[in-house]
Amino acid sequence: MAGDESRSNPFSRRTLLRTSAAAGAGLGVAGLSTGYGAAQPVRPAKGESMMGVAFEAHETVRVGIIGVGNRGASMLPLFLAVPGVAITAVCDVSADAVNRAARAVTDAGHPEPAKYSAGEDDFENLLRRDDVDFAYVATPWEWHTPMALSAMRNGKHVGVECPAGTTVDELWELVDTSEKTRRHCIQLENCSYSQNEMRVLRMVHDGLFGQVLFGAGAYLHDLRELLFSKTYYAGQWRRAWHTGLNGDLYPTHGLGPVAAYMDINRGDRLVRITSMSTPAAGLAQYREQHMPAGDPTWNERYVKGDATISLIQTEAGRVVQLAHDVSNPRPYSRLNQLQGTNGVFEDYPARIYLEPTHSNDEWGDFAEFADYDHWLWKEVGPGPGGHGGMDYIMLYRLAQTMRLGLPPDIDVYDSATWSAPFALSVESVRRNSAPVDFPDFTRGRWQTPHPGVDSPKPA
Repeated sequence: MAGDESRSNPFSRRTLLRTSAAAGAGLGVAGLSTGYGAAQPVRPAKGESMMGVAFEAHETVRVGIIGVGNRGASMLPLFLAVPGVAITAVCDVSADAVNRAARAVTDAGHPEPAKYSAGEDDFENLLRRDDVDFAYVATPWEWHTPMALSAMRNGKHVGVECPAGTTVDELWELVDTSEKTRRHCIQLENCSYSQNEMRVLRMVHDGLFGQVLFGAGAYLHDLRELLFSKTYYAGQWRRAWHTGLNGDLYPTHGLGPVAAYMDINRGDRLVRITSMSTPAAGLAQYREQHMPAGDPTWNERYVKGDATISLIQTEAGRVVQLAHDVSNPRPYSRLNQLQGTNGVFEDYPARIYLEPTHSNDEWGDFAEFADYDHWLWKEVGPGPGGHGGMDYIMLYRLAQTMRLGLPPDIDVYDSATWSAPFALSVESVRRNSAPVDFPDFTRGRWQTPHPGVDSPKPA
């Protein structure tokens, strides 16, 4: 899924420094040591709100890609396939990866992009270019916020893979910097553009579910083989997080779509979260079964519970369930469930029950509601690429909003809110599942109507 990025070896530096220090402090992540258990104060604004702020119109959207490993390399041809998009620069600490990416651009008939691979800070030089309108960040998690901040401070709009940030302080800095620089910071949550999620969203807004009460989302994905691969995650960075933090380390795939169903930051808001984790057993068992004696992984101690389950309550009293498990054998699922007063939808496999259409407690066929597909799926999707087409739809819509001068579907407040359970779940687990308050990144504007993922077709 999204977020399988490749960059330098943070296992030996950034990741281990952060996770080990955080674990030693018993806080999980920085910025969580005060203000919990009571309502968090609203921080003073550094600029006007970015809600509903339109992009300046671009005839061509010029993209710089930072991180062209697994995820970045897979997204590069999708950017090239979107009308009106040009890739003008690519960056990675691996010169080989940069050369492969540049060759992919030229092989597709486009001019060669500028190339940056002179160390882990060379992305700063890419971001200083005047032929980059949008920076796409597909790197290990600890780099997401620093790169997004630099992009905005250099006058670029920025899209970040999941999560946008790993601490509450990082998320607030993204919000503050977006407001101050007037640049958009977008969580590129591809699952929000999946066909089923967009169909359910259209049905919610057309009132088919009645009053929305409960939703569930998840990232349930057996990553054990990839986590222990010596080559898939450069420097094996992703497994390192399992040695330092215990919480939901990948919340946005599940939360983003459910937040849209509930109009979060557009009439409702997330108020508090309580989380609990199972023992950490799956990775240790996999290591015992597959890793030879003397392998460096035998020096690791995994603290991330295999399954982390969270409950979130909204201001309107609705409830969201999140789940995260990448350490055990299981088929893939994001749950993607919604309950309203008129019925229920459950995904994996997709099934639906709505009154008065269905009766006798028998599930109905979700395909019968294809007329509710979002216009992007009726007229654009699925397009090229993986993940069922949602990657292409997401990039198509992003470029469309930038070319036409429209507001983005996902803004910095959504990005911060959807990423916040990363840090907040860690704190709740640390405190024996005590409720932890959500920051109001909108600074009280969460009831303000503004564009979201259920976007109307431009005239």
